[in-house]
Amino acid sequence: MIEFILNNEIVKTDVKSGMTLLHFIREIAGLKGTKSGCKEGDCGACTVLLGTYQDDGNVTYKSVTSCLTPMANVKNKHVVTIEGLNLKDELNISQLAIKEHYGTQCGFCTPGFVVSLSGYALDNDIKASPIEHISGNICRCTGYKSIEKAAATIEEKLINKNINDNLNWLIENRFVPEYFKAIPGKLSSLNSSALKNGKQLVGGGSDLYVRYADKLSEENIIPKDNIVSNAISFDENTFTLNAGVTVSDIEDNTHFNSFFPKLKEHLKLVSSKQIRNMGTIAGNFVNASPIGDMSIFFLALDSKLKLKNTGGNTRDIFLRDFFKDYKSFDLKKNEIISEISFNLPSENWHFNFEKVSKRTHLDIASVNSAMSIVVENMEIKDINVSIGGVSAIPKYLFETRAFLIHKVLSNQLITDAEKVMQKEISPISDIRGTDKYKRLLARQLFFAHFIELFPNKFELSGLIKNH
Repeated sequence: MIEFILNNEIVKTDVKSGMTLLHFIREIAGLKGTKSGCKEGDCGACTVLLGTYQDDGNVTYKSVTSCLTPMANVKNKHVVTIEGLNLKDELNISQLAIKEHYGTQCGFCTPGFVVSLSGYALDNDIKASPIEHISGNICRCTGYKSIEKAAATIEEKLINKNINDNLNWLIENRFVPEYFKAIPGKLSSLNSSALKNGKQLVGGGSDLYVRYADKLSEENIIPKDNIVSNAISFDENTFTLNAGVTVSDIEDNTHFNSFFPKLKEHLKLVSSKQIRNMGTIAGNFVNASPIGDMSIFFLALDSKLKLKNTGGNTRDIFLRDFFKDYKSFDLKKNEIISEISFNLPSENWHFNFEKVSKRTHLDIASVNSAMSIVVENMEIKDINVSIGGVSAIPKYLFETRAFLIHKVLSNQLITDAEKVMQKEISPISDIRGTDKYKRLLARQLFFAHFIELFPNKFELSGLIKNH
């Protein structure tokens, strides 16, 4: 039995736990405001808010695409659709802003935009951006300028928000309905017993449900909350992430942001807000895509994985040894990734992530790359470089590392190292570019790491001239 709250009603259902939330909302609950668009998490028409009860008695809300969300992942959560944001006798602030700025034409995408903008209002992060919150919502009619104006209006109205009494302020100022006050109590009363496990373990669903939604919808699944948490811990110079950690969990983590000053900028290249709220790091690893953004990110950190089997036994391997061949990896039967960890040097350490895709944001990479490097007096004390889209697996550059380590940084060294890198990679021509194009991108991204991290030492013209 899956128990959750749908808008203002407690729901108890025995549907298959692998069924998509979108199907339940539209076909079983009969709420048609949530639209079925791409069914791949790209268009945002099916966006809903997912509220999670916290230890302090409050509920935090994140936007997700319901087309990729299994019912198992909404157990004991508050699901808010467009219908659940309606006020009794008037439009809420997000709806009103869209109306006043003529931000809707055919109307198909409008519910998703309103839900995402309401999620922005509920966000207690004072640095949050309304444009960021609607990054995963697509409109084919308006040209976006009217929607951007509506978002700016909402942002202006939230300037005086009382973050110490967030929910009550939002209710009083017509952003969300009054019933939201009762949700914490309702959530705390729901049955907390674990769901019966199925065969397939599902993290956020953002990879699996793109490919296997119809099949999984007819089955019971193993929800990640039954097995792993989304905890992140930091001890001196070691980060440890449980396998349920999402991209947004990293993005919102204070310690991560202190060590990775451009973290939010880098993660914006990965996916939309909705998908970052759903997709787990471990899930990205086992998807084993040669261009998996988080695989490339964590390869450059020389991360380790803790693998755990159903008997409780564990083994540790480096992520660089995890990927074996195309969509093939070192995970034995009845094993899962339980933890990801990596160490950071205390001084003189730098990190960069680069990505090129057909669209600047929200797209699959043509080539992506990351580098971590320790430099003292311009000597490379340690370095790890990864690159995607140029091999059958997310590629850790062993030979390039061996060539660079313990040498003094110079234009000549970098251009020589790029030649070593070109011998390590083996791109193929596909829909995202020819092999020659990918080799060119690999060169440019490799150079970009050094230009970005050492801007006073290197520039592209100098590296190319020396090439």
